[in-house]
Amino acid sequence: MRKITRYPTKGPNALWQVYSTVSPWKAVRNFICIQLARYCPILPMKNLIYRKMLGMKVGKTTSFALMVMVDVFFPEKITVGDNSIIGYNTTILTHEYLIHEYRLGEVNIGSNVMIGANCTILPGITIGDHAVVAAGSVVHKDVAPYSFVGGNPVQVIREGK
Repeated sequence: MRKITRYPTKGPNALWQVYSTVSPWKAVRNFICIQLARYCPILPMKNLIYRKMLGMKVGKTTSFALMVMVDVFFPEKITVGDNSIIGYNTTILTHEYLIHEYRLGEVNIGSNVMIGANCTILPGITIGDHAVVAAGSVVHKDVAPYSFVGGNPVQVIREGK
């Protein structure tokens, strides 16, 4: 089960109420920083943007591939351990705005994790150390350490060492 907090809303759908939950200036600043990081070919500079400008916790020698999209409203809720790889065009979300509620949840990605290209990681997910997520996966539940998972929705392909 994902670790998320639900916030009911009234009136139009929750996305119309986004700026009562996050400052529009924060969203614009984050968007600009994220776009810089998405296209930046220099990994240490990319990690500096994530750490210093967006407040993410990013481990040593972690690599974010080209076009990775981190959550624009709450990037500070993302933690990635040491020596992990986040594949091309992967999206990491910490929010969901629905019709009658919005949801927030931290995303914790362990150390030595490999996430393939074009994955989507939903809010409230923990991916354990040494896990591998196959390309194109939608991670909707926690991934145990040393597991190999893949698919939409994600399924366990192999567990353990």
